[in-house]
Amino acid sequence: MNSDQYTQYLQLATSWLIAKGPSVLSAIIILIIGRMLAKWIAALIRKAMARAGVDETLIRFLNTVIYYILMVAVIMAAADQVGIKTTSFLAILGAASLAIGLALKDSLGNFAAGVMIILFRPFKVGDLISAGGETGSVQHIDIFSTVLSTADNQKVIIPNSAITAGTITNINAEETRRIDLIVGIGYDDDIRQAKATLDELLKADGRILTDPAPTIAVSELADSSVNLIVRPWVKTGDYWDVRLNLTEQIKLTFDERGISFPFPQQDVHMYQQSAE
Repeated sequence: MNSDQYTQYLQLATSWLIAKGPSVLSAIIILIIGRMLAKWIAALIRKAMARAGVDETLIRFLNTVIYYILMVAVIMAAADQVGIKTTSFLAILGAASLAIGLALKDSLGNFAAGVMIILFRPFKVGDLISAGGETGSVQHIDIFSTVLSTADNQKVIIPNSAITAGTITNINAEETRRIDLIVGIGYDDDIRQAKATLDELLKADGRILTDPAPTIAVSELADSSVNLIVRPWVKTGDYWDVRLNLTEQIKLTFDERGISFPFPQQDVHMYQQSAE
């Protein structure tokens, strides 16, 4: 590069700085101050939601959304300072969003499902749920997936779209649960004695609630047994302990009192045909 070309480029650079320098400086200042303001506003809203008792997962999601919306506004203001037309910027942003959406449609489906879970809150962290073919305690709710901890301490990560696409059962959403047991006795056994024994066992367990009252009734005259339904109510946290203990006590007490537990039987009749 000779001296004339160098001088020419230097003059062009100087002219550009004189013409565009203030605009570029203004854009940089807008970006710096705008980013600081966006963080401050998002933090302010986060604290306000926390004081209002909003769920932490929802707070994180809304905080992120608010921050990025503010940053888009800041970037557009900075771009306008350097002469980039907002309409052109929006057109480029729209085209990029379409391309990204097509490439990441599965991830966006999980994102949309995550938004639904966070907004409608069918469950929260700590709930025991059955969803997406898995059952476990909710450990974490992300935008794209939900993390469960199973009863045998396995960590299960379920895509949010798999959760919202099916039935969600929140097992411990309510304070009380009903235990449903079916106890079969023999046709030769005394139904009144069996019901009285079951009632005695229910009253002996202080964890079983009296309101609503337990139900003990004959539900079916089956092929080989008379089936009794036993339906006590307990606090949700006591469900499995009471169910397992009650099942054991029924077996032990019925054995002591001679009340049988019949098993399926089939009579086979054999006919001998004489040869002709």
